[in-house]
Amino acid sequence: MSSSGIAVGLEKGYPVEKRVVPPRPSHAKAKLSKRTKLVRELIGEVVGLSPYEKRLLDMLKTGGASSEKRMYKFAKKRLGTHKRALKKREQIKDLYSKIRARSAN
Repeated sequence: MSSSGIAVGLEKGYPVEKRVVPPRPSHAKAKLSKRTKLVRELIGEVVGLSPYEKRLLDMLKTGGASSEKRMYKFAKKRLGTHKRALKKREQIKDLYSKIRARSAN
C-alpha cells in the first residue's frame, strides 16, 4: 500500500519511498549452524544424558497410556517453557527409537 498524498483514508499521508531495511541479527538467532549441530551431537555422545533426561527416558520405557503427558509435564517443570518441553520430549523419543533400533539389529 502506498500513500496517496491525501490526509484521510486508508492510504493517507505524504507519498514517500519505502526504505529497504536489512534483516536484524536477532532474526538469525534460532538458526542452527552445521558446526553447532556437530558439536552438540559430539558432546551428547561423550557426556551422555543428564539425570532428568534419564528420568524422561525411564518414563518412556515404563510407558503406560499417559506416559507422554507425564514426560511433558516433567520436562516443562524442569525446562520452564512449553516449546522447550515439547522439543525435549521429541528428542528423548527419537533417542529411544534409535536405542530400540540398535538393539533389534
